[in-house]
Amino acid sequence: MLNSTLSSLLREKTARTPDKEFIIYADRGLRFTYREFGERVDLLAKGLLAIGIQRNDNVGIWATNVPDWLTFMFATARIGAVLVTINTNYKLHELEYLVKQADLTTLCLVDGFKDSDYVAMVNELVPELKEYERGHLQSKRFPFLKNLIFIGPQKHRGMFSVQELLLLGQQIDNSSLEKAEEGLSEHDIVNMQYTSGTTGFPKGVMLTHYNIINNGYYIGECQKFTEEERLCLPVPLFHCFGTVLGVLAVLSHGASLVIIENYDPLLVLASVQKEKCTALYGVPTMFIAELNHPMFDMFDMSSLRTGIMAGSPCPMDVMKQVVDKMNMKDVTIAYGLTEASPVMTQTKTDDPLEKKVSTVGKELEGIEVKVVNPETGAECKTGEQGELCCRGYNVMKGYYKKPEETKKVIDSDGWLHSGDLGVKDEDGYYKVTGRIKDMIIRGGENIYPREIEEFLYGMDAIQDVQVAGIPDKKYGEVAGAFIILKEGRTLAEEDVIDFCRGKIARFKIPQYVFFVDSYPMTGSGKIQKFKLGEIGLELLKK
Repeated sequence: MLNSTLSSLLREKTARTPDKEFIIYADRGLRFTYREFGERVDLLAKGLLAIGIQRNDNVGIWATNVPDWLTFMFATARIGAVLVTINTNYKLHELEYLVKQADLTTLCLVDGFKDSDYVAMVNELVPELKEYERGHLQSKRFPFLKNLIFIGPQKHRGMFSVQELLLLGQQIDNSSLEKAEEGLSEHDIVNMQYTSGTTGFPKGVMLTHYNIINNGYYIGECQKFTEEERLCLPVPLFHCFGTVLGVLAVLSHGASLVIIENYDPLLVLASVQKEKCTALYGVPTMFIAELNHPMFDMFDMSSLRTGIMAGSPCPMDVMKQVVDKMNMKDVTIAYGLTEASPVMTQTKTDDPLEKKVSTVGKELEGIEVKVVNPETGAECKTGEQGELCCRGYNVMKGYYKKPEETKKVIDSDGWLHSGDLGVKDEDGYYKVTGRIKDMIIRGGENIYPREIEEFLYGMDAIQDVQVAGIPDKKYGEVAGAFIILKEGRTLAEEDVIDFCRGKIARFKIPQYVFFVDSYPMTGSGKIQKFKLGEIGLELLKK
């Protein structure tokens, strides 16, 4: 196990290869070597100290994958503060909940994302910004909030800018930074991520240096990462997929990171070619968008070797195309949840393709995984479905200010209960068969959406399919299939139902078929099944 803090790990890698490129933005020619990045982190850390940020303060970051996102991640870690990552898709109500629940002392933000104006939202929630001197905010709604920091060139009333903090950092002696770093432990909380909230209110998952550094290291090991790796990272940094699977897998191996600020399939393809990336990450829908891009054939993907597909199940056809057309012969599948830092199982580069598609691999080193009966808690036999649980260095410290909620997911023996259903096969590989809450119960019959989805992928015209429960007076709920068709293809509802007849049990055949253009997603790329049910009801009314 690596016994490092984020700060000591960055210093170690910088000392080893100071002039090696660490962070690259290919679309604007922006490059930081390990040394340049480390110097910027030091300046920002001293700037944060100058405005009164202290050890254990919760510092929120609400931003897309902008270049200084990672500067804040390491600068807060360097002074013992906790970085609280905020979903870029949040709106006013969700932001208010998080700032209050997380006791944020500082909020760092960009101007906005898509149709959301972050600055306007913050001014609405914190009208006192216009009244108080910066650093001395007194907000009625948020008693802990003292600082707002704008990440960008513009100036906003009541907010510090990054440039000002860097200048402040130049005025402060290095001894202040050394003092702030004294006594930091790898078991301190360094990062707080709010669960995607596919059900209920999001909860703040408290993760330590030890949790996320070791998870990142073993994730990289599964892909056979070396210092020569160049990872193209198009997934959001506010989620573990970005920070742990991406940043920490790269940093722990002293490799290089090519970051995409906002996901765009064309920019991903161009960045892979320009920077000769060896690895690429994404959720299946991202890989589908890249493969189906009309300009795909114009780009050279031959430098690619490995990467991770995660977030939702990958259809066999998509995996084959990723291997054949994108040259990702060593692609891996990872499975986990934020509470597990996040990966508990992963396939390896030399696993058979069939295992990469049909399973989520074996447990990572240092982690125990088991399948238990959700009713009795007894361990399931091979091939028997139950709840996936894990125990080890990767289990979170707990949910912030929610001890009772924490007890519900981490039992007295230290096992984290995932809420996901799965089985262990005879070769020791795990398969995810659905979520306990995703399960559709139709008149007493259990329906697992994953099973129907995999079956429907057998229809050539279907690009993507999600199955969710639709409330029903007679049966309680029935299955509804939400289908995205391949470009230029057509299907009728009857075609889908005819395809199922006689091939799967009658009660599993979707009672409703909806053709849609997209799915409701969390910011981290997970499909919100409960919202699909609501959408289905609305479509039935039309």
